[in-house]
Amino acid sequence: SGAASARGQAAALELEHVSIHRDGRLVVDDVSLAIGAGTIHVIVGPNGAGKSTLLSAVLGQTAFTGSIKMHFRGSGRIGYVPQAFAADRTLPITVAEFLALARQSWPVALGVGKAARARIATILERVGMGGMGHRRLGELSGGELRRILLANAIEPAPELLLCDEPATGLDPAAVEQFDRLLCELRDQDGTTVLMVSHDRAEVKRVANHVTTLHVKLVSTEAATAETVAAIDALAVGAEEAAS
Repeated sequence: SGAASARGQAAALELEHVSIHRDGRLVVDDVSLAIGAGTIHVIVGPNGAGKSTLLSAVLGQTAFTGSIKMHFRGSGRIGYVPQAFAADRTLPITVAEFLALARQSWPVALGVGKAARARIATILERVGMGGMGHRRLGELSGGELRRILLANAIEPAPELLLCDEPATGLDPAAVEQFDRLLCELRDQDGTTVLMVSHDRAEVKRVANHVTTLHVKLVSTEAATAETVAAIDALAVGAEEAAS
């Protein structure tokens, strides 16, 4: 059950009987799920299973029926790494200016202040983008842009971090670095992470619990080797059925 995912921890996030319709089609059907505070909870499932739509509902961007409750005990800050982010390649904004938007009180058009610049340099180092503050946002590759979005989401450390396919466009070394950051946020800052992922190796590395979603909630389990093997078998079956 969904409540079992939070056994031993207070729930940071609770979804109860959540259903979502899009263009007249039921895309999420009566999902109940509890996310334990200070854990990494990964949602897996085939394409079109409603995973990203469910995250969108948690963010308040998609209408739903049922209830979604957040139980904040600290800052209440929410970080979000989207699946896609369209950066206007003609916009003359640098990486440092983009990150400064949320880290200083005056307009970045007047310059990035010394304190903000120091914070930004530290964040960029954490995501493997050190010294890249001068680069234009529109010049970045997809993987580089995703790391900037991650940097923006994790500092200051959020109480709840939502990630939608964060490994997309990253090379293997960058994925492992990202996974280390997730574990640091969980273990050192107590951040609760809810992540959608197709990367089953990543599930093995970081997840405390894993939920399989296919419009309906299929299962929620502790992320043991046996659980991940079962997910592998389910994924292979879905791929064979689609081919």
